[in-house]
Amino acid sequence: MKLLGIGSRINHTEYGKGVVTNVTSQHYWVTFIDNGLETIDLDSEFEIIEAADGDVDTVSFFDIESSLVSILKKWSDISEIVPIADKFKGGKLILEPADTSLKSYELPIDTFFHKITMVRDRLRVMEQRINSSDLDEQGKNDLQQYITRIYGSLTSFNILFKSKSHNFVGQRSK
Repeated sequence: MKLLGIGSRINHTEYGKGVVTNVTSQHYWVTFIDNGLETIDLDSEFEIIEAADGDVDTVSFFDIESSLVSILKKWSDISEIVPIADKFKGGKLILEPADTSLKSYELPIDTFFHKITMVRDRLRVMEQRINSSDLDEQGKNDLQQYITRIYGSLTSFNILFKSKSHNFVGQRSK
């Protein structure tokens, strides 16, 4: 099967007319006139209106960028931007002492959330450094279990994350 090049025009049975804007090893990314951007399988049913010339590299810029970002996250202490859940944006954390004669403490929840994500990111870097260290396997395993327990202790803060993929995950029961 010959792949269509970027710029090819097609008429898809479900989405209508569109232009191929990216090609991966499994999908065409097509911007359709009436349906916007959609990804369709390479073997989807569609009519080719005009095929663009040129060889297609099946590794897209998006794939390369995603791989590079993953590597940078894994081996550096650069923090990714992690969005807070919409319901907490602009909110505040209020700590009320039991002693009513004492003043309560207010902190913007965004500031608190930023500190929580920094702790998480630094734990991830520590985890990578342990895994690449010269420690024996038992030493690595012991420290890894300790970090997993720390993640477990922080799961209460998962409510603050917009995406579950950013959540703290502790040891799972088997």
